[in-house]
Parts: sequence; structure tokens; C-alpha cells
Amino acid sequence: MNKTVLIIDDDDMLRKTLARGLRDNMFNVITANSAEQGQEILKRVKLDAIVLDRMLGGMDGLTLLKSLRADGNNTPVIMLTAMTGAENAIDGLSGGANDYLAKPFQLKELVLRINNIIKSTYVPDAKLPGGLIFTDEEFFITPQNNKASSPRILPLSGEEKKLLRQLTTPIGNIAPAAPMVAKRLRNKLNVVLSDVDIVTIRGRGYKLIHIRSDENKDGD
Repeated sequence: MNKTVLIIDDDDMLRKTLARGLRDNMFNVITANSAEQGQEILKRVKLDAIVLDRMLGGMDGLTLLKSLRADGNNTPVIMLTAMTGAENAIDGLSGGANDYLAKPFQLKELVLRINNIIKSTYVPDAKLPGGLIFTDEEFFITPQNNKASSPRILPLSGEEKKLLRQLTTPIGNIAPAAPMVAKRLRNKLNVVLSDVDIVTIRGRGYKLIHIRSDENKDGD
């Protein structure tokens, strides 16, 4: 599933250029030309990351960032700035930014940094199925019939792990995937967890569901 990024920048040309570049890199992009407009969007839309210019007309980016963090909004933020000096980076990071990027910069670097902060702040649904744990960038299985046993890594390929992450953020999320990837992941989960399954949502992708022991399993 494509990640959604909000760009908040009052430079029309830069904002449009970044939006086009991020869309070309498979992000969903929303734009705002002021901190105030960004605040209104944040009230309505769940985001994966924010690209925030520090120097904005009206409320500046650092003030907006501090306000978001004070309100408990932990959306990952990359702060952009034309200001030089280590003290400015320290101010941004101390204010709650996850990363700080000085202008000018290359689009490739911004894309890499966005992907990194999204990955580092990834938190699956707190209500993961019993026996399934996510920590240290890995999924673990805890034996359900032997609580004394230590959790063990669920062996997944990169594509399978990516799909399981998408299906658990949150559980009920529908994610597209190659049928063989979904089938392999389903088979691995069925072996270790008796109360979950992956079902096909025709025309849209796959979904992880809780099941009762007396339900028939559905899907490819």
C-alpha cells in the first residue's frame, strides 16, 4: 500500500516539484501552503510522514512541529530548511523532528529519508493475534500451548514480511500482493496460529482476519 505524505511548504514551485517527485516514487501526496492549512489536513487525514518547511509565513514550521508533539501527534516529520548551522538542526530535532534536511537537496535523498523514518517508527496494530509479536523489525511467534518457551522468529521472505506489516497496520487493512506471496504467507501463519487467516478481497487484495476454530477458512 502506498504511503501518504503531507508536504507543508509555502514555496509554490518547490512544493509542486516535491509532490510530483514523490508521486513518481509511489507515495500518495497531500500538500499545504501554510502551517495553518496543514493543521486542518492533520485533523482529517491519517498520514505516514510529513515533509515540513521550517520557514513558513504565519506560523513557522518549528512552532507547528512543537504543537503537534505537545498534542501527542507522533507522525514522522522531516524538517526542511535553508538555514545553516548545527544549532538549527539541533533546534529542529529537539522540537520533535525525526530528520532534518538542508536545502538544496536531491529528491533521491528525500525519498530515502522518508522511507527510513516511516520504517523506524512503524508500529503494528497493538491488537496483534495471540502468539504474534513484532519487535526489532521482525515478527516472532510465541508458542500458545507452552508459555515457558521463548518466542522464535517467524521465517518470512522480504515480500512476505512487507505484506504482513501492511496487513497489521491496522488489522483489517486490505493490501495488494502477488497471489503466490499471499499464499506463502497464509500457509506459514496457518501452521503456527490457529485463530487467524488471510482472505481474498476480490479486486482489492488481501486481509488478515481473526477466525473461530469452527469457521471454515476462506481464500486462495
